[in-house]
Amino acid sequence: MPLIRPFAGLRPLPERAEEVVAPPYDVLNSAEAKERAKDKPWSFLHISKAEIDLPEETDPYDPAVYAKSAENLQKMLDEGILIRDDKDSYYAYRLIMGDHSQIGLVAAASVADYDSNRIRKHEYTRPAKEDDRVRQIEALNAQTGPVLLAYKSQPDMDAILEKVATTEPLVDVTADDGVQHTFWIINDDATIAQISQGFEDMDAIYIADGHHRSAAASRVAKSMGGDGDSNGNQNSDYFLSVIYPHNQMKILDYNRVVKDLNGLNKEQLLARLDGVFEVNAESAAVSPDKPGEFGMYLDGQWYRLAIKPELIPNDPVASLDVSLLADNLIEPVLGISDPRTDNRIDFVGGIRGLGELEKRVDSGEMAIAFSLFPTRMEALMAVADANEVMPPKSTWFEPKLADGLVSHVLD
Repeated sequence: MPLIRPFAGLRPLPERAEEVVAPPYDVLNSAEAKERAKDKPWSFLHISKAEIDLPEETDPYDPAVYAKSAENLQKMLDEGILIRDDKDSYYAYRLIMGDHSQIGLVAAASVADYDSNRIRKHEYTRPAKEDDRVRQIEALNAQTGPVLLAYKSQPDMDAILEKVATTEPLVDVTADDGVQHTFWIINDDATIAQISQGFEDMDAIYIADGHHRSAAASRVAKSMGGDGDSNGNQNSDYFLSVIYPHNQMKILDYNRVVKDLNGLNKEQLLARLDGVFEVNAESAAVSPDKPGEFGMYLDGQWYRLAIKPELIPNDPVASLDVSLLADNLIEPVLGISDPRTDNRIDFVGGIRGLGELEKRVDSGEMAIAFSLFPTRMEALMAVADANEVMPPKSTWFEPKLADGLVSHVLD
């Protein structure tokens, strides 16, 4: 089975794309999705968050939601809003957010290579979220949410995508959040063969975001008799993905806020940091300049913390900034040993800015906040290569892929 292959995408008519494309299903709650889809009958949110078309009290995991998703998808097909390409193709997908630009390949990625860890993971999954994605795929007979993947940048492959970007796109829309989504079809046989071989020569590619979607695809493949039994001939043996060169991807900081000081006062907490961190008070919000450096906001004051170099272990997981902060401060000083289950800690994506940290502490909701240096793609890949997992809330990728630009049908 090849690592990736082209597929006949299900996509909106180019002239209807702006009405269709929507934020990914997991960045909006039901109320936000309903508001975003208001007066937009063809928004893909009617498929990805179909509870917005059901009574308000409907549980998003209710079977009626998946049935409504399928009904809404069929309606968009019947009305000709969505069409399916008649030839297996690759697609190029460029995201522009401010001065940041990245262009990647839309492809069907191999479930068998996911199962064998050639498509490498770095996070645990939660059964309830996996189950949700399985039910959605089975109801639609399609994968509609792409998995965000990365490949180690290859000049030849990067050049192919950059060349595609000089041609006329199928779709070029700017979303409500200002992110520009541009989409091309790649259906030239020679280019398809060149791309397929280029990826076949790679040792591995990496999941950046979408562990639940890829795990669900693996489960669906097995239930449909795939996962190698069909020699990779079934569409269900592959999952929808967008693959970017690692050096174009943008990871933002993923910051922490904690409700209390674990019985300590400000002076006692600062004393506990002595010998572990170099601590300096700052006159402005602290955005760390490098790995091993942290911002701390406490009692209206920002501090810059630099961990002692000798305390940084030679280990791909333990040396991550999220691990250093957890192992040297959040657990031993603040008493939080399991951030997955302890409701004293919360996480704030860097897209919200450092002002959000100040707001949550100044309001009294939280007692202390920490800003982190963003995890680097090289660190993520090192963890995945070591067959390890990262702590929760280690990465926040921006810009986000849109739902609705293209889907992967399983029949």
